Amino acid sequence: MRAVRFHEYGGTDVLRVDDIERPTPGPEEVLLEVEAAAVNPVDTYFRSGDYEPGELPWIPGSDCAGTVAATGERVATVTEGDRAFATGLGNWLQGTCAEYVTVPESHLARLPDGVSAEAGAAVALVGVTAWQTLVDACSLEPAERALVHGGSGGVGHVAVQLAAANGAQVTTTASPAYHNQLADLGADDVFDYSRDDLADAVVEAGAPDVILDHRLDDYLAFDAEVAAQGARIAAIGNTDLAATFENVPRCRAKALSVHHVSMFNTPEFGAVLSRLATLMADDDDLTPVVARRYDLDDVPAAHDDVLNDSFLGKLVVTP
Repeated sequence: MRAVRFHEYGGTDVLRVDDIERPTPGPEEVLLEVEAAAVNPVDTYFRSGDYEPGELPWIPGSDCAGTVAATGERVATVTEGDRAFATGLGNWLQGTCAEYVTVPESHLARLPDGVSAEAGAAVALVGVTAWQTLVDACSLEPAERALVHGGSGGVGHVAVQLAAANGAQVTTTASPAYHNQLADLGADDVFDYSRDDLADAVVEAGAPDVILDHRLDDYLAFDAEVAAQGARIAAIGNTDLAATFENVPRCRAKALSVHHVSMFNTPEFGAVLSRLATLMADDDDLTPVVARRYDLDDVPAAHDDVLNDSFLGKLVVTP
């Protein structure tokens, strides 16, 4: 089979397409013929060596969707020919930018009829992340107000939909070019993140009970300023190692809590993917947006674009 691999850490130039042997699933694994794999910023961190994956050479990619080509003898939830989508790969398990990938049964779920493989790949990692932050960590309830920083991003555009499907009111931030699309996805209030009076605008729309923050080092003080009493803040990313509150007494007075979330720490990927599959089966609840498509030869360009370009939704590789 063809697979994108890196044999050493570095920039996008270390990625190359190799012809390698097709993997064989273990007793509790599924061999998935990959029809689509998504590209996420975390894939670039493994490639650069900022995060260390398994033993090199390594296949990047954290999520995918396709058709079950074979199953291990202990697999019970899917059979050959089923359509499925998966995540939680690319770290200690080989990744998904390949024509075939072996996936633990616990890391996948059936893909509903009528949902494309591209949509399944696009939603897997970011959907589990959004679920872990909003539902699991922060217990978002109907009629609460959620603030999603960066609503046009991979996690952000799914989080907006997930919060809306949960019956919450949704505030999000994004460049003006994406405001109408985010409103169509379920956001009640969309603000330009660069406006000088952003804090006032967010509070006027409704002080958020739950905040999803992808840049805690930049926005933690802002979050504390706009948050409602007893608000929960979910942190999924930083560009710097440190993030601190500027006004601790205010945080204490509001009884704020901060939850640090990593998708890779999800106890049961398959269980969350099954919930997302139910939402995707109804187009009005969850529709991941595919911004661009690449083939295996263009994965280096996709790695560059996911960090440096502006787009709404996800980048998808179709082997």
